[in-house]
Amino acid sequence: MTDRYAVIGNPIAQSKSPLIHGMFAQATGQDIEYGKIEGPLGGFAAAVDAFRAAGGKGLNVTAPFKLDAFAYATERSERAQLAGAVNALKFEGDRVIAENFDGVGLTRDVVQNLGCPLAGRRVLMLGAGGATRGALLPFLEQQPELLVIANRTVEKAQALAGEMAGKGPIRGGGYADLAGQQFDVVFNATSASLRAELPPVPATVFAPGCLAYELAYGKGLTPFLRLAQNAGVQHLADGVGMLAEQAAEAFLWWRGVRPDTRAVIDKLTVPLV
Repeated sequence: MTDRYAVIGNPIAQSKSPLIHGMFAQATGQDIEYGKIEGPLGGFAAAVDAFRAAGGKGLNVTAPFKLDAFAYATERSERAQLAGAVNALKFEGDRVIAENFDGVGLTRDVVQNLGCPLAGRRVLMLGAGGATRGALLPFLEQQPELLVIANRTVEKAQALAGEMAGKGPIRGGGYADLAGQQFDVVFNATSASLRAELPPVPATVFAPGCLAYELAYGKGLTPFLRLAQNAGVQHLADGVGMLAEQAAEAFLWWRGVRPDTRAVIDKLTVPLV
């Protein structure tokens, strides 16, 4: 019998998840059906209840429902607990098991696909929202020399760093604190690129040989990536690999087989021009 999965969000028409999981299922011989659910704002629980009642096995969760999914779950992984947000659910009877694969997917893309180790490197994360929160534990597990969170609201970055203080070398602050500092890997996890805007980061943060990584995907050369390019950075990437890798982690969690991500990444990659 075909097992049902879906992605839930609002809006959801733009989601590539059905395409990705369809490719994964075909490549691995898994008999699944994967759709989209546009959950009504304020109606997440009812929408998930209906999906489960119809036999749904699991969900990917995207904006704005990652906190709703956290609250809905009956069991949460350590990653989900530390992130305070959930991007995948698995249903087993009355159990609702929650995971967050955003950070592990991002880490795998950077370390494995892009060949850029984080161990012993100075890492900068721009923004202190859900994407950053989900990435911190997987990043710190890679044992960087230093992980810095920079945010417009300084207190939010400092509070987030404080929550992770026992996990590794981490510091939070504002953009003004970045003056005179350089980093080997710089991630833009702000929402600025979704509005074609530039976070207020100085061009001097990019160390020689730096990787500049834009978590948004399919936007081409965003203002952040253009800033990095103009600063001499040659290694630029967007979030398409993260998208594919977090999806592959969810697929493995649900189905017990990990699909290769290369075909998906190649299909969804947009030139950074």
